[in-house]
Amino acid sequence: MNNYELMVIFTPVLSDDEFKAEQKKYAKLVTDAGGTVVAENPWGLKSLAYPIQKKTTGLYWVMEYTAPTDFNEKLKIQMLRDENVLRHLCTKLDKYAVEYNAKKRSGVKTGTEKAVEA
Repeated sequence: MNNYELMVIFTPVLSDDEFKAEQKKYAKLVTDAGGTVVAENPWGLKSLAYPIQKKTTGLYWVMEYTAPTDFNEKLKIQMLRDENVLRHLCTKLDKYAVEYNAKKRSGVKTGTEKAVEA
């Protein structure tokens, strides 16, 4: 089992319920393949750096998970087939990235926060 992080940009025309349904669908794919979802973070509607399919915004979602190595190819096929997905990026996390993400989720200072001026 390896650690991965998946970032997906969904089409901005999805309603909140449809957006949550898409998130559940991909989380269920991970659990059905024998993996576990470590963390999910829906970022919501953000501007795109450049238009994709004539859209200038997208619904961002990030999921950290553990899964077998052969699962990512199946996940990629599902993402490419889904017309609601504009872009996706799956990254394998090393032990330092896993540790960093765990610290960030728990609220421990990671040293990369910006100083807030009073």
